[in-house]
Amino acid sequence: MPRSHHHCRRFRGLPLSRRDLLRQAGTGFGAVAAAALLHRDAARAASTGTLSALHHAARATSVIFLYMDGGVSQVDSFDPKPRLKQDAGKSPHSLFKVDATQFNNVGTILPSPWEFKHYGASGTPVSDLFPHMGSVIDDLAVIRSMTSEFPEHTNANYFLHTGSGLQGRPSMGAWTTYGLGSDNDNLPGYMVINGGLIPPGGLDNFTNGFLPATYQGSIIKPTAAGLANVRPEETSAAHQPAVLELARLLDRGFAASLATGTAAPDALESAIANQELAYRMQTEVPALLDLAGETAATKRAYGLESDYEPTRIFAAECLLARRMVERGVRFVELTCPNTGADRWDQHGGLRKGHQNNARAVDQPIATLIRDLKARGLLDSTLVVWAGEFGRTPFAQGTDGRDHNPQAYSIWMAGGGVKGGGVVGATDDYGYRVVEKKFTIHDLHATMLHLLGIDHTRLTYRFSGRDMRLTDVAGEVMTDVLA
Repeated sequence: MPRSHHHCRRFRGLPLSRRDLLRQAGTGFGAVAAAALLHRDAARAASTGTLSALHHAARATSVIFLYMDGGVSQVDSFDPKPRLKQDAGKSPHSLFKVDATQFNNVGTILPSPWEFKHYGASGTPVSDLFPHMGSVIDDLAVIRSMTSEFPEHTNANYFLHTGSGLQGRPSMGAWTTYGLGSDNDNLPGYMVINGGLIPPGGLDNFTNGFLPATYQGSIIKPTAAGLANVRPEETSAAHQPAVLELARLLDRGFAASLATGTAAPDALESAIANQELAYRMQTEVPALLDLAGETAATKRAYGLESDYEPTRIFAAECLLARRMVERGVRFVELTCPNTGADRWDQHGGLRKGHQNNARAVDQPIATLIRDLKARGLLDSTLVVWAGEFGRTPFAQGTDGRDHNPQAYSIWMAGGGVKGGGVVGATDDYGYRVVEKKFTIHDLHATMLHLLGIDHTRLTYRFSGRDMRLTDVAGEVMTDVLA
């Protein structure tokens, strides 16, 4: 068998002769080359996003989303409630209307085990859980009036990530890169640094949904290896360009064989684009993951030398996030490390669980804010800290808190955000919002606004309607804008 025929069979898995290849390529290799050039242009268009111009001046060019998996308790973090001490041990039914909770195991009013201190020039109160975040509080806009529509992790996670409680919708990272693309041709525009825990709902939290597959999140670990097969073996490196060229030629041959006027399937176009991106990533990712060039002081400040492994893991995530936005990655999400506390989801053992999780993330996050600021990157990087919902002010059992989607705290910092203030308020128990109620749609609208996008105009035609991240809702949270 001729060598070329052998290679065709090897990579296509089909008995394909030279004649078949030429015939399927339409007018031969010239058409294939032309298709490849057109594809290159299409890939370039995809990498630079679909917007020909921003809808308005952008305040941020990238996003770092610090996802606090499981639901941080607002009354134990950024929303102090002295009334909980006053009414400790009382039945909440005697004090206010109690709605059904996830487990309907309603105990008595549970004060926070932590004290709150006032930090910064703004004097914003922060729990003893987060002394490091307290030290950068003047750069943060604390929002105490966030709400969700779902009391269960999976649907609430889909809602937080995609603007819909349904599975399979595009995530906010996918929408961002669909609109804006990436500033680095050798890295994906949307990257997820997985510290060990994938959120309930799984990889659909990072999906492209009905958007082209090139916009899905690329998951990477915060280790030197980081990504499988990103370093080519020396024995194959010399042959890899030829192998990729053959694969591209065969894919383009198949595309050219389709009926005139029929677009190549998205799966094929995305596979080609992703293969080419994967090849280019081999020149960029190893250097991205190599922290050897960072100073000892930087590593120490982030917590890479901590005696607590989850802190070391999250420190690597935060440092990699900074290195990613430096390199033009548009949207970076960080997931929580495994502290043995079942994420922030403390239905029991509140003190130990929240303490372990706070110890893992507090120092790295505060250092990330300082590092971005020192490098002149905070002004162009929007940092968002949020979970999927909050917790109840009354106990589940004796020492836990159930899910509470009616009120919880998040914060934003950087790119266009007015730091050092508190927006919104909850009632005396931190149970319901009483001032400036915000929804996830409002959060998404604000994030897109700071990136220069009008959320009502970033749409994609699917299933007979123009779809968008914010569905038919969402208002920009002007109170947090600088």
